[in-house]
Amino acid sequence: MKQPNRRSFLAAAAGTALMTHSSFAAMSGNNRIKVGQIGTRHAHAAGKMETVRKYSDVFDVVGVVEPDAAQRQKVATAAAYDGLKWMTQEQLLNVPGLQLVLVETDIDNLLVTAEACIAAGKHIHLDKPAGTSLPHFRRICEAADRQQLAIQMGYMFRGNAAFRFMLNAAKEGWLGDIFSVHCEMSKKVGDAERRLLAQYPGGAMFELGCHLIDSVVRLLGPPESVSAFNSNSRPEHDLLMDNCLAVLQYSRAVATVRSSVCEVQGQRRRQFVVCGTKGTIAIQPLEPASLQLTLEQATGGFVRGIQQVELPQSAGRYDGDLLHLAKVISKQEDHEYGTAHDLQVQETLLLASQMLEPVSGLPKD
Repeated sequence: MKQPNRRSFLAAAAGTALMTHSSFAAMSGNNRIKVGQIGTRHAHAAGKMETVRKYSDVFDVVGVVEPDAAQRQKVATAAAYDGLKWMTQEQLLNVPGLQLVLVETDIDNLLVTAEACIAAGKHIHLDKPAGTSLPHFRRICEAADRQQLAIQMGYMFRGNAAFRFMLNAAKEGWLGDIFSVHCEMSKKVGDAERRLLAQYPGGAMFELGCHLIDSVVRLLGPPESVSAFNSNSRPEHDLLMDNCLAVLQYSRAVATVRSSVCEVQGQRRRQFVVCGTKGTIAIQPLEPASLQLTLEQATGGFVRGIQQVELPQSAGRYDGDLLHLAKVISKQEDHEYGTAHDLQVQETLLLASQMLEPVSGLPKD
């Protein structure tokens, strides 16, 4: 197999993160994708709307749904929603030509809303995590597959250039046989957010660890077993599992996923480290991404030893993913992540969050 050179490899690794307006010239005017949003309570809701509005030559935003009057009033004047049309869910789903819905409700309403959108024949961007019921999510995925509708999960590292570099390096065999993955994603939250997160037994793992599990499963596939070690550092204060560890076991590898919501400035120490028999990749921090590559032997234009890899500048946290989804809907690209992967991620996450009974092994593709 022909080895890619350094320049071509970086371009391929960056992938969707490098998409530009010119890539979508054919979508201008009436060809723009009509998109609406249901819900504004999700932590990523405003960022997703800001992103689709930024690419006004790709997306035509037709309206927003927020059934809670107080929440609607709270966000109506924010830059993300200023000047947009507010409507009911029924009104939005009946807009002529609507193709895509951003599902950005609170977690408890994500799957109910997603199912309604799929039933109405719309592609969806579904924010994370995919609810608390695996059977419900499976039913939605099966319905989407039958109708050839795309479900894109809101895992924000899919379009991250460092993660794309890592996945491509592993695919090309640069790292050899991968035997270890260590990843960590933490932050510190206040009492109000602690109360919200405490509703879910998975706590910090369910809230933050899902992003990491998505990438681990993409890299190594579904694990053979999952062991969860979740704890509460402040039992006198609340029941939140705020300090979590999951061990994902494979036949020849082990992945550890850590997530905490009580680490001071935890964002600076967020990391994703992949070790193989021929090399190691360490991404730290995750945003803005910094990647260190260590190779046993020179390959693909990179030298033996330790080196910092210069990554393309990010256009925005969600840009690459949403632009990729636009190309999927317009049939210019195949979907990078199908429902089989998303179901594997959700099952792994629920096991890591101690929200699902353990099984002997997760189903393969």
